[in-house]
Amino acid sequence: MSLWLLRYFNFFLGLTFFGLGNAIAVNVQSLGLHPWEVLNVALFQRFGFTIGTWSVICGLVLVLITLVVDRKYISIGTFLNALSIGPIMDFFLHLNILPRENENWWLNLLILLLGIIITGIGGGIYVAAGIGAGPRDGFMLSVSEKTGLSVSRARIVVESVILIIGLILGGPVFIMTFAYTFIQSPIFQFSMKLMRSYFASLERKQKGKFNIPL
Repeated sequence: MSLWLLRYFNFFLGLTFFGLGNAIAVNVQSLGLHPWEVLNVALFQRFGFTIGTWSVICGLVLVLITLVVDRKYISIGTFLNALSIGPIMDFFLHLNILPRENENWWLNLLILLLGIIITGIGGGIYVAAGIGAGPRDGFMLSVSEKTGLSVSRARIVVESVILIIGLILGGPVFIMTFAYTFIQSPIFQFSMKLMRSYFASLERKQKGKFNIPL
């Protein structure tokens, strides 16, 4: 039970970091954002609501599509992810305490890099908790399975389509949009491996308590 609670704590901690990182990045969006955030910002600018609200809407749409295509990629964690990250983003944006865009492009770049690093760490933490894949990850896994594309190629195809839609709607696309994934992915992988090793060590210790030799 304690390990189960720890996994959920880490899951929501990861989501909090992920939402915080996205909120930081949105504040310096002129340098470019991740394709999904390009779409969310574009929808916000066109139709109102909040950026976080559009994150929730897009996430739930992907959940519904994945449920129809291949529901094995949907779990309680998928819904928690879809419903949580957007409000967390909005919360940090409404606090009005995050660094904002200024005239120094190099400072804006440092702020954006900070956001990318925090998002990568958060993503690794919540995935390692093992509660379930996010709606975007589940959707890309189902696309990969149904089309025969590798997961990396399916990600490229899906995010390219999302980026084109976001660009057409007037979203913030610039040079960092194309560098975003290359910076975030290694941080995500490192964070995930570190947290998975941590949980694996806890499970070994827990099993050791119940396997006491007679």
